[in-house]
Amino acid sequence: MKIALACDHGGLTLKNQVIEYLTKEGHEIFDFGTKTCDSCDYPDFGVAAAEAVARGECDRGVIVCTTGIGISIAANKVPGIRCALCTEPLSARMTRLHNDANVLALGGAFTGVNLALEIVKVFLETPFSGEAKHQRRIDKITAIERKYMK
Repeated sequence: MKIALACDHGGLTLKNQVIEYLTKEGHEIFDFGTKTCDSCDYPDFGVAAAEAVARGECDRGVIVCTTGIGISIAANKVPGIRCALCTEPLSARMTRLHNDANVLALGGAFTGVNLALEIVKVFLETPFSGEAKHQRRIDKITAIERKYMK
C-alpha cells in the first residue's frame, strides 16, 4: 500500500517510528515532512499528505502533530479527505468500517509508540464495510464538501 506521512515538529519522533514500522511491513512510504525538530506549521505538511491521498497518489495517510487535533482539522479541509484522530485501535477500526476514513491522525505527545503502531495496523488492515447506511452518510459528507468547498 502507498502511504502518505506527514508531521510537524511535535509529531516527528512518532512519525519516524511509524515510517520504520510501515517500511518493515512492506508499504511504500511518501514522507511529506517535516524532517527536523525546528518549529513549523502543521497545516503545511498535513495538507500536502492529504492532497496526495485525495489525488489518488497514495492509498492512505498517517499524519501526526503534538495532539493530532490541528493536523486533522487541516487535512479535513481537503475535499475527499475523511481524516480521523484515533487514540485507540477500536476507533481506528470503526472509522474505517463506518466512515471509510482515508487519513489517520495521531497525537505525538499523547500516544505511545506501541499503541500508535497498533492503531496504524488496525487502520490499514480494516476495510470499509460497504454497508448502504454508511455509504449514504459518506455521500452526505461529500455533498457538504461540494456545497461549501468551492
